[in-house]
Amino acid sequence: METAERFRTAVEKRDLAALDDLFTDDIRFYSPVKFTPFEGKAMVLGLFGVLLRTFEDFRYVGRFDGTAETSTDGEETPSEILLFRATVDGKEIHGIDMLQFDEAGRVKEFTVMVRPQSAVQALGQAVLAGLVADGLAPGGAAPAS
Repeated sequence: METAERFRTAVEKRDLAALDDLFTDDIRFYSPVKFTPFEGKAMVLGLFGVLLRTFEDFRYVGRFDGTAETSTDGEETPSEILLFRATVDGKEIHGIDMLQFDEAGRVKEFTVMVRPQSAVQALGQAVLAGLVADGLAPGGAAPAS
C-alpha cells in the first residue's frame, strides 16, 4: 500500500510534517506501555515527535500486508505490518508497527508491539519523559493508564 511506504519513508527520514497527511483526524495509537490508546491526530503527531527523538538507530527490516479488524467497529480493513529494530537507552528493541487504513488509504489505527520486556520498560520511561517535557502529559503521570 502506498501509504505504508510513505509512512516508512517519513519515519526513516524523521520527517514529522510528512506524517500529518497520512493520519486520519481521529487516529488511535495503541502503545505497548499504555493501556488506553492515544487518540486524535494532534496527540499522535506529538507522540511521534517524542518517538523520533527517542529511538536510536531505528530501521525497518521487513513488511507484511493483509487485512485486520479495527478495534472501533470490528470491520476488516487493509493493514500492513512493518518490522523494525532500534535502540533505546542502550537496549535493543525488536518491534512491529501495525498500520490499519481507512477507505481513503490514511492510517486510522496504529499499533506498536515491542520486545523484550526490559526494552518495553526503557521505552516507556523515555517516552513518558518526552511527553512530559513537551507538555503532552502531566509530570509524574503513569504510562499504564
